Amino acid sequence: MNPAEFQNIALAEERMWWFRGMRAILRAWARQFEAKPLNRVLEAGCGTGYMSEWMAREFGWRMTPLDLEFSGLSHTRLERRTQGDICALPYRDGCFDAVVSLDVIVHLERGAEGAALREFARVLAPRGMLVLRTSALDLLRSRHSQFAHERQRFTRDRLRAALEAAGFTVDRVSYANSLLLPVAFFKFRVWEPLTRQAPASGVVMPPEWLNSLLEVPLRLEARWLGTGLNLPLGQSLLVLARKNA
Repeated sequence: MNPAEFQNIALAEERMWWFRGMRAILRAWARQFEAKPLNRVLEAGCGTGYMSEWMAREFGWRMTPLDLEFSGLSHTRLERRTQGDICALPYRDGCFDAVVSLDVIVHLERGAEGAALREFARVLAPRGMLVLRTSALDLLRSRHSQFAHERQRFTRDRLRAALEAAGFTVDRVSYANSLLLPVAFFKFRVWEPLTRQAPASGVVMPPEWLNSLLEVPLRLEARWLGTGLNLPLGQSLLVLARKNA
């Protein structure tokens, strides 16, 4: 990821609508396995480490945050932070109960995600769990995507195939950030090209009233996903998978 984005994220991560809404969705998604004790959890590509700290508080997991860029890791207070590459993880085989990776593999060149997914499988204990979130649909690439150095997006079928090839059984996969899809399509495919906007970060705090309004659709989706139902299309993909025994 573009190192310049870490400071933008650090300033907005607690209060901005997208981060708050996606945390609500992740909370609903994680309820599927919260009864299982998870003492050793790796966040592969942790950015600022905020989400590792949040998951430690929210679920009681013992988090190990890892990122390639120290400019991101420098923001976290967690003791087990590690600088490293998700395609060559510096851990022994089978040492984690779960791996969480949020919006990271999109920064790899197309095809390189296989190496990262195989590494996730390697460091997981047998039947260990993977929670993966990634950007969806090439049609939705934006000026923010260019700024953040996003190199690829996924469809549900392509992501499932990559996971199965890496040694995972996919228990559940769903799109998310779906209700705002028409707005995103207009902004990314019509407005930005029409106005010839340069690549720029989309991590910008809107006015408080708009920030609250934009969070509502994501919280509605969190309720929907929490019932066990999936969404057929969206800007993100969520996966719950298990390492094959």
